[in-house]
Amino acid sequence: MGKRMRRTRTLCCCVSPRVSHLTPHAIFSWYEEDLWTEIAKFLDGKSLVMLSATSKWFRRIIMEDNIWKYACLRDLQVPDPGKVSFKWINLYATAFNGCHSYKFRQQEKHIDWMRIGAFSFDSQNALLTNNLILPLKIHKGKTTEKMLESNGCCVVRNIKSGIWISDLQLVRCPVCDLNTCDGTMQVLDARHIELFLSEGYQDGSWDYELLGSHDVKKQADGASAGIFDIKHLKDCSTSAVLNLKSWVGKPKDWQPKAMIAPYAVAVNTNLQENEGLHIKFHTMKSGKNGEIVSMRICEQLL
Repeated sequence: MGKRMRRTRTLCCCVSPRVSHLTPHAIFSWYEEDLWTEIAKFLDGKSLVMLSATSKWFRRIIMEDNIWKYACLRDLQVPDPGKVSFKWINLYATAFNGCHSYKFRQQEKHIDWMRIGAFSFDSQNALLTNNLILPLKIHKGKTTEKMLESNGCCVVRNIKSGIWISDLQLVRCPVCDLNTCDGTMQVLDARHIELFLSEGYQDGSWDYELLGSHDVKKQADGASAGIFDIKHLKDCSTSAVLNLKSWVGKPKDWQPKAMIAPYAVAVNTNLQENEGLHIKFHTMKSGKNGEIVSMRICEQLL
């Protein structure tokens, strides 16, 4: 007679132990605030919103301002600016929801854009220039108009310190209103991170003012522009921005290139044969005597 098969135990599902059977130090709760706060540091904005929608408990945790502050500083790769006037979740949204300044105004002029990144103003003094060749010279005693006329640069004071967002915009030529116009203009556009949330910007009472202009009346190899925190002009990171050979496009590469540093931003686009450039410098104040919250360097072929 063959061997009798040993009776095996039937399979059953695994049953988690009851909490009452565990010792107090072994109790684990999925709802540990510190744990999920730490996990949230590894999630992007979209994932944070999705997690907050799963329950009221998660919404309360994820909506904590410190979580969105961490996410914003991490994704923008900028230092903590200190006190801000708006909730960090709103600042995160305006930085990453695809908005740019021409989306609010002059949409009919806008063609295309690209996000360069974020940088900071540690001081309240900026150097705006279309010349990215060392050494950058600041001529004391000259008016803004004279500096722009002779060197294509100017010093702008009373800048709102903190985080700034920079974009490269391509817009239609401003000298005509024809949609069929083939003329284009390159704009280095920088704004304080709080700008789009400010009432004065939303209601249109804040607008750009012309600082002055500069003409390059000869063949221009490229359309360049840069914005620098004067306090950090001698930083190694700023020197990297001015090392054009390391980041500008090779000859006949017509794609715009950009470089960003902790306290500076610059762009360059190689140009085909031309007769020169017309450059305009604009700023926007937060009210008549307020701080400067946005800056533009606009470059147009002559």
